[in-house]
Amino acid sequence: MADDDAALGTIETQVAMLMRLGEATRRSSPRPHRALDRAAYVILRSLQEGGPQNVSSVAERLNLDGSTVTRQVGALHRDALVERSADPDDGRGTVIAATAKGLAQVEAVSLARRELYATVLKDWTSDERRDLALALERLTRAMDAYLKGLAPG
Repeated sequence: MADDDAALGTIETQVAMLMRLGEATRRSSPRPHRALDRAAYVILRSLQEGGPQNVSSVAERLNLDGSTVTRQVGALHRDALVERSADPDDGRGTVIAATAKGLAQVEAVSLARRELYATVLKDWTSDERRDLALALERLTRAMDAYLKGLAPG
């Protein structure tokens, strides 16, 4: 039990540090790291991976309130990174799609981040990198499932 508590304490602290260091790295790095804020990046990655989607689907996938995504999409639209159209399945809804500019920008940021991680993890073996990737995917899936389980309804 004590070992479990110690591990959970380490996880809690290290996740907090990882988030802080990620943001510090973004702020201190040259473009393209700073080309997109975190909200814009995750929305564009969602569109890159899943294609055009309605706002409520994006909000659900990212565990965000629909009004939050709508506001963020408005900024992305003003920057010509997404385009909006009426949802053919629900005339009240909006479908958003990444533009070529949006896809190019998210890909540039992704490439810059992969290069950064390649540098940071240069002394790690391929197996260690793969193990970290699998553990992070498992953690994010578990956190996502936890949050979805808390949702009302």
